[in-house]
Amino acid sequence: MLIAVDVGNSHTVIGIFYNQALVHQWRLKTDRRTTADELILACHTLFALDDLSKDDLTGFVVCSVVPALEAVWLKFAERYFTGLVSPPLAVSHQIDTGLRILTPSPGELGADRLVNAAAAWEACGTALIVIDFGTAITFDCVSDKGEYLGGTIHPGIGISLEALAERTAKLPRVDLNEKPAAVIGTTTIDAIRSGMLYGFGGLIDRMVERLSQAMQEQGAAAADSKISVIATGGMAELISPYSSVLEYVDSILTLTGLRILHERNCIEGSA
Repeated sequence: MLIAVDVGNSHTVIGIFYNQALVHQWRLKTDRRTTADELILACHTLFALDDLSKDDLTGFVVCSVVPALEAVWLKFAERYFTGLVSPPLAVSHQIDTGLRILTPSPGELGADRLVNAAAAWEACGTALIVIDFGTAITFDCVSDKGEYLGGTIHPGIGISLEALAERTAKLPRVDLNEKPAAVIGTTTIDAIRSGMLYGFGGLIDRMVERLSQAMQEQGAAAADSKISVIATGGMAELISPYSSVLEYVDSILTLTGLRILHERNCIEGSA
């Protein structure tokens, strides 16, 4: 079995794969102060609750956007898992991703963005844009030749809501799970809901339009071809109904990408 860990700024998602199928998944708050010992305690508890044995784990892979925690997770894996067939793998631009990275400074590329692009390319095999709705919203572009081109980064939905509540005297915190009554909000809460949901939906549509145009202009996609659009991340399902360009939402895209990269870079034995 393979354990895949996606360390985000706000949350850490842990998945267990068996024969390429995701069989267990947990979502934890990311704590930048955590230690390898604390991770051992947390995972020991999770494994016990789901009746898993750490001795069954033969592969480990992590991607982290919090640099300090990458080393902590690697240390945890080295200490906790005694049956690993290959050394614990941390995702970076230096491993085999199946993509040709065309950005001038690949070391600046967030590991999660690279994982998402690799997973989306594996699934589509064509020109694509993958959107991750996390603490930040990222757009990543891959050419029809499997070249990673770059993308854009935007403030996420959660931090935008927090900024409204913290930086204004009269605007409350709002639950976005309830659909706004209309595009034109007649109450403060509905106005915020409409602004966030329809607004971010519009941002997605416009950015996909501009990015697609740029990809076609630079020859990364044929002028008459359709560019696939895939979404992932905690807020993807929430925004999807307000966008007209999202083809599908894959909530486990990052974990799947971690599995794919582990298979590409480590010897067999993590099934």
